[in-house]
Amino acid sequence: MNHLRAELYAYDLTEAIWRKASASGAEHDCVEIAQLPAGAKAVRDSKDPDRGLLRFTASEWAAFRAGVLGGHAE
Repeated sequence: MNHLRAELYAYDLTEAIWRKASASGAEHDCVEIAQLPAGAKAVRDSKDPDRGLLRFTASEWAAFRAGVLGGHAE
């Protein structure tokens, strides 16, 4: 798993295509997500895109989504 994580953080995001959630409100208080190779995702704050961002492997993203959809995100 460490080699996947190293590849994930080595990936250059300068050309990444970021998208906001369709449910983003008028305040634009949301996150943006970029698709990475092998189903991985990068996530950043839409109001402060230069601040740090998170990167998830495909399996980490699937677990995160399952938790959110299952009501376990607090």
